[in-house]
Amino acid sequence: MGILICTGVTSLDGYVNDEHGEFGWAAPSDEEHAFVNDLERSIGTYLYGRRLYDTMLYWETPGPEAAESAVMSDYAELWQAAEKIVYSTTLDAVATEHTRIERVFDPAVVRDLVSRSDRDVSIGGSHLAAHAFAAGLVDEVRMLLHPVVVGGGTRLLPEHQRLDLELVQQHVFENGVVFLRYRVVH
Repeated sequence: MGILICTGVTSLDGYVNDEHGEFGWAAPSDEEHAFVNDLERSIGTYLYGRRLYDTMLYWETPGPEAAESAVMSDYAELWQAAEKIVYSTTLDAVATEHTRIERVFDPAVVRDLVSRSDRDVSIGGSHLAAHAFAAGLVDEVRMLLHPVVVGGGTRLLPEHQRLDLELVQQHVFENGVVFLRYRVVH
């Protein structure tokens, strides 16, 4: 049985992008990217909101810089091999292999998917993840905190909801990024 994991690359103040939707400050170092690749090896299915899926499309046919980077090539292979479910009411078709569209987030369906999976399931996109948090489906929260305060934008974690967490892993990278892995206490 897999677990449902919410992973986010955030500013120190908890935003995945700034007020203009920009997230260039979150570009990973090779050390950080290799660490993330090792985390992602357990993922068999990605659950995405529309905007995050649009961002992740890059990994279906990455540019030449990925071919020149062992860590980027490794991530591209991991991502391409995984199943992907995009939650969208407006997307007509997907542009990636192993991908399907769902129009409605149904907690019972997601709970069943995770319980039947022999690999972990990742949920991404703050708005989509908020539904999973509200339904009590998220088992782990993984955050890569970048040493920048952006002052506003899209938060990774839902507002107005209490989550009790237990720290299970931490790592500090040379560039000042801090990885925190928490188990959600249900």
